[in-house]
Amino acid sequence: MAETKRIFTFLLRFIAFCTTLSAVIIMVSSRQRATVLVFSFEAKYSDTPAFKYFVIVNAIVSIYGFLVLFLPSKSLLWRLVVALDAVFTILLTSSISAALAIAYVGEKGNPIAGWLPICDQVTKYCNQVKGALIVGFISVVLYLLLFLYSLHTVLNPLLLEKS
Repeated sequence: MAETKRIFTFLLRFIAFCTTLSAVIIMVSSRQRATVLVFSFEAKYSDTPAFKYFVIVNAIVSIYGFLVLFLPSKSLLWRLVVALDAVFTILLTSSISAALAIAYVGEKGNPIAGWLPICDQVTKYCNQVKGALIVGFISVVLYLLLFLYSLHTVLNPLLLEKS
């Protein structure tokens, strides 16, 4: 049973690592040049601080996820992993929230502020951003599951001990 739990945790962490890395790759590769009337512009992720934040957080979580894959199952660092899982879940949630807000403005615009939607002009760019955000959302869900599972694994023996 313990071996099954270890394999499940490893697979879940590996999938979470792959999703955060994929979100970074998709977002970083999103760019498109467009011409509107006589004006030419290039849409890229680095033009928006929220998208940069999304990329940075997902890159950091990817590195963390990769390192945790090689942590021995009997290590005392798993208690630290619980805390780090919580921190990185919160960071992923905040980064996806910020990026979704900007993506919504790019898609729909804001007529009150006078911001026009840009996704009609740069559809490839917007589709790549949507893909990165979908994968990022999957990452948030996976890290939330990992956090809850690691919290249960580390705290359950402490709660069942008799003093």
